[in-house]
Formats: sequence, structure tokens, C-alpha cells
Amino acid sequence: MEAMLHGFVLALGLILPLGVQNVFIFTQGAAQPRLSGAFPAIIAAALCDTLLILLAVFGVSAVVLEFEELRFGLMLAGIAFLAYMGFSLWWSRPSGDPGSGTASARALPPSKQILFAASVSLLNPHALLDTVGVIGTSALAYNGADQLRFAASCVAVSWIWFAGLAGAGSVLRRFDGGGRLMSRFNRGSALFIWGTALILLWNLAEELLRN
Repeated sequence: MEAMLHGFVLALGLILPLGVQNVFIFTQGAAQPRLSGAFPAIIAAALCDTLLILLAVFGVSAVVLEFEELRFGLMLAGIAFLAYMGFSLWWSRPSGDPGSGTASARALPPSKQILFAASVSLLNPHALLDTVGVIGTSALAYNGADQLRFAASCVAVSWIWFAGLAGAGSVLRRFDGGGRLMSRFNRGSALFIWGTALILLWNLAEELLRN
């Protein structure tokens, strides 16, 4: 019970702050005509988190991140993807906007939802380091069945949280018939995502200068 509670509180603390992954899931929940339309994004993000948590608990990702070239490659790919995603959000028009011409201009098809969700989950070096440094380190306190319970509790938080985020987005869509609120949210999200990309670029430049 202690391991499960520890895992739940720890994972909740890590996933609560606003991040690119959360913004994407919320946006898809708001953009899809029905909540079920956002299931590919929810499932893909939750599966990616599950993979990262299991790798962190069992120590594999810590070994991978020791390779500097791989880490720099991940950071560059993450920066490029975040810049593209911000551009996509900034110029999007929610379904309520005049002239959008579609049932939901920001609703991505399942294949793109999966690609975007996997990218914002796996191409975020800070998320990888946080998972390894916090969840991976905390898991060292447990062995055997307790370690499995700890990991399962962390995984459960991700699945519940992403489903709730998409649901909250779907509720927002119902109260935003004109699409104005969603349009503002998209542009605010784009600014946040570009800021994240700039921070990553700055950190990468500092590391390269030190080396």
C-alpha cells in the first residue's frame, strides 16, 4: 500500500504542471466532435508514459541517456518538432470560426494524433530526465512486488490524467460555440510551446559551449 500511494502522489506531482504533452491532449479533446475521437491521442500518450516509467523503474533509460550524441540528437529533434507544432497551433482555426469549412479544423486524424502524442512524449529531453531522475531514483527504495506496485501506480496516474484532460477539453468545446475561447487557447499554447523550444535550444547551446 505504501509503494502504491508513493507512486500515485509522485506521478501526479510530475504530470500536473502545464506541459506540451498536456496541452496537446487537452486541445485534441476540445477539437474532436466527440470525446471518443481523441482516444488515439490519449492512448498513445499514456502508452509512451507507460514505456518511460517502466524504463525508468528498471534502469534502462538511465543507461541510454549516458550517450551524449543520442541525447543531443533527441534535443534537436524535440526543438524542431516543438517549433512545427507551435506554428500549427497558431494558424489553426477552431470549428466555430467562420469559413473553417470543416466539422473541426483542429481535429487530427488518428494517425497524426498518434504521431504527435508520441513525439511530444518521447522527444522531450526534460521529461525523460525527470522520469529517470525522480521516478527511477524513487523506485530504488522498493524491491520485487513493491517495485511493481510502485510502477503500476505511476502508470495508472498517466492513463487517468490524460483521459481527464481530454474530457475537460471536450467540455470546453460545448461551452465555446463560437470558437473564440479555443482560438485564444490555441495561440496561448503556441506561445508556450515556442517558449519551451527556446529554453531547450538555450540549454543545448550552453552544453555545447561548455564542451
